[in-house]
Amino acid sequence: MTSLIPRELLFGNPTRANAQISPSGKLLGYIAPVDGVLNVWVGPVDGEATPLTTDTDRGIRAWSFAQDGRHLLYVQDQGGDENWHVYATDLDTGHTRDLTPFDAVQAQIVKAHRDFPDTILVGINKDNPQLHDVYRLTLSTGELVKEIENPGFLQWIADDLLAVRCGVAPTPDGGLAVMHRTSTTDEWVPVLAAAQEDALSTGPIGFTGPTTLLCQSSVEANTSRLVSIDVTTGAAEVLYEDPTFDVATAMVHPVSKVIQMVGVMRDRLEWEVWDESIRGDIDGIRALAPDAYFGVVSRDRADERWVVGFDVDDGSTRYQLWDRATKSATFLFDAWPELAEHELVKMRPFSFTARDGLELHGYVTFPGDVEPVGLPAVLNVHGGPWARDTWGYNAEAQWLANRGYACIQVNFRGSTGYGKAFTSAGDKEWGAKMHDDLLDTIDHCAAEGWIDPARVAIYGGSYGGYAALVGATFTPERFVCAVDLVGPSNIATLIESVPEYWKPMIKQFTTRVGDPVTEKDFLWSRSPLSKVDNVSIPLLIAQGANDPRVKQAESEQIVEALKEKGIAHEYLLYEDEGHGFAKPENRLHFYGAVERFLARHLGGRCEDQATDLEG
Repeated sequence: MTSLIPRELLFGNPTRANAQISPSGKLLGYIAPVDGVLNVWVGPVDGEATPLTTDTDRGIRAWSFAQDGRHLLYVQDQGGDENWHVYATDLDTGHTRDLTPFDAVQAQIVKAHRDFPDTILVGINKDNPQLHDVYRLTLSTGELVKEIENPGFLQWIADDLLAVRCGVAPTPDGGLAVMHRTSTTDEWVPVLAAAQEDALSTGPIGFTGPTTLLCQSSVEANTSRLVSIDVTTGAAEVLYEDPTFDVATAMVHPVSKVIQMVGVMRDRLEWEVWDESIRGDIDGIRALAPDAYFGVVSRDRADERWVVGFDVDDGSTRYQLWDRATKSATFLFDAWPELAEHELVKMRPFSFTARDGLELHGYVTFPGDVEPVGLPAVLNVHGGPWARDTWGYNAEAQWLANRGYACIQVNFRGSTGYGKAFTSAGDKEWGAKMHDDLLDTIDHCAAEGWIDPARVAIYGGSYGGYAALVGATFTPERFVCAVDLVGPSNIATLIESVPEYWKPMIKQFTTRVGDPVTEKDFLWSRSPLSKVDNVSIPLLIAQGANDPRVKQAESEQIVEALKEKGIAHEYLLYEDEGHGFAKPENRLHFYGAVERFLARHLGGRCEDQATDLEG
């Protein structure tokens, strides 16, 4: 029997991750634990790194080297409240400063550029909690100077002179307008208008010339295309499109602005090379790991060295340093090297036709030591819902498969990546056709013989948590048990309590989900709280107390209803977490509780009960 993979290995901190090379090419940094908390370690590219930051609470995840060669930058919130602050740590002394030290305020980095090493642009919602004004921040002194009072924009794009010349404005129909100005004294004018159906698949990427703006856009198409817009005329040139899948990403040279590669997420990420000057590099990188998908995650200022990350479905993320002159790689590290001691399994794509003819795509991960026939299964529903599951290493999929379950992930209607018609097919379909897609997925997997349809659990976070609550309240006969992580129980109260900085785009939400003012009864009919009397299966609910997106009240109100009606349930509240769990001790507690819950009701293996399962 396959040995149990410890939860601490699957859901604890990585050994090392998020590698970055400094602009000079002389330093390498990454995040790694210090006394169990992720911090940034920095050292010579060819030497040993030492910890530089001193976080003792939530750990650092998003960081980069500053262009000045003197600092690294990172963002951090408090207790999961998503009020991000921007911090700078001196590379020589390790001294850290909070560059945006405002209470109950969210900051975001808008732009940094090599030609302005002591300056970055940041967005801060200090004066209006709904809108981020743009400030010019001097790294050496910490001086903040407001440059732009936000007229109602959701996003900012600056050019290579750190002039903010592009913004994204919401429109009354739930769409958006990409706005432009020639100089900082000119009026804003629209250069691209996207209706509601295009808003989730349209937006600016950045300037590739003084008058050229690179965008993703599904306007006048179904899938999101890579387009170049002449901001003086508004004329758009289609650079790349796929008839079935949205363009996922593009790699652009940081100086010349030449488009070097275009990435499309089909069943897995596939790159199309555009710039012949890098074809030899990409061929060499692909040869290092033919079964992996990869990304250039960092490059030095001279563009001589790249940090490349490789992802596979049955192993740890691997980082290599690519030398462009010699076309050779130096291994840096695996994020979780201990995974090599365990038998991981493959993630298999599948597709099928839903009951109304819509084609759905998904992934299934089977236990490695049994035939995939008649297995107990966990339907693992992604969040968003305007997101999608992808191929690659997935700790939850490996965990569930290792415990004896088939892990099923499906991109139900409303998911992104498959064109705007597929996304829009989910409009006003929460708890209806979107849920039918989940049920049809179970039926498909059962028809293939993979799973036992009488032994299926439903699990998910955020929208996936809502889907789990829908499973427990709308169709409990289809599931053995349900696990909800930070899922809304009442759609109307969810929309009414969104963070202030989400309110400018609330029309996108109400057009796709429903309006709590004009469609309150409709939203109530699609809310798990309205059907709590139907719960007849075991239910586990987990919540972060500081969640700004799905407030604690969303879990508390359904837990209270379950208590009043005497319905058995489990409720886990994490006082120092938000929308998902950053602290490893909380993740391990949560997944331990879920593992015991699933073992009790679905019959799989459980680490806590194992003594000698290898024999």
